[in-house]
Amino acid sequence: MPTPRLPSGIHVFERGWLSANNILFTGGDETLLVDSGYCTHTQQTLSLVEKVLGNRSLDLLANTHLHSDHCGGNAGLQARYPSLQTLIPPGHARQVEQWDTTTLTYEPTGQLCPKFTFDQLLCPGEEIWFGNTLWEIHAATGHDPHSVIFFEPVEKILISADALWENGFGVVFPELEGDSAFSDVAATLSLIGQLNPATIIPGHGRVFSYTPEILTIANRRLESFVASPVRHGRHAVKVLIKFKLLEVQQQPKSAFIEWAARTSYFEQIRMRFFEDVPFAVWIEKMFDELVAAGVAKQEGENLVNL
Repeated sequence: MPTPRLPSGIHVFERGWLSANNILFTGGDETLLVDSGYCTHTQQTLSLVEKVLGNRSLDLLANTHLHSDHCGGNAGLQARYPSLQTLIPPGHARQVEQWDTTTLTYEPTGQLCPKFTFDQLLCPGEEIWFGNTLWEIHAATGHDPHSVIFFEPVEKILISADALWENGFGVVFPELEGDSAFSDVAATLSLIGQLNPATIIPGHGRVFSYTPEILTIANRRLESFVASPVRHGRHAVKVLIKFKLLEVQQQPKSAFIEWAARTSYFEQIRMRFFEDVPFAVWIEKMFDELVAAGVAKQEGENLVNL
């Protein structure tokens, strides 16, 4: 299916999976960027934005949620554009002010995110101007309890972040922390069905045309996780390892195991779902599954990204 065309003034930078997609709006008096990618890609983010803006400044930055792959470039953009106004969902505003890297999950996941500040909140139920169009702000709990998504009801365009991709949705992180959140994912998918968008700009992957079948795929994936939370836990561990591989590209397996042992999310997941397996054995098994899936390989002592 061909990628749908977007109205003029909307520029989507489809990124690799280490960084979330960026959406740049240039049609109004103020320019605005949705999500800023991962911090190690900051220079690329700046280059992409500057190539479109030219001599114009970036005025506004809106984060769908505060996972490191969506807001890791905030600090770099704030440094490049000193008058930039940054908008975040309200749920972790206090933690950003206090720079609580544990609650914000950067330390527990072993991910990087330079300190940034914010100026305004993106409150569900309100509307916001992106360029010259008015967008609705909706809560999108599940993947992240404080995430928001944006919907433009005239052209029926949805910026779905990690609530819905073309072939699924993001890891349901609250479930890994012992909270019940699969029902929140179901509620968010139901909301998207009610909005009935024509076009979806996801947090990762290409822009695509929405069909009910896409929601069916997501709901089937959700049902499989509800039926087997262990499967979801295994999937989450491999996602976290793959994310780190995308960052470092290759690393000795021993160093990877040491990193994982220092990263509390791994032990938290192991104790919740796999406590009968020793840590090193368990992590090795996850490495092996990534290699078997063709998304990593082992060269000598190194684990290498593919």
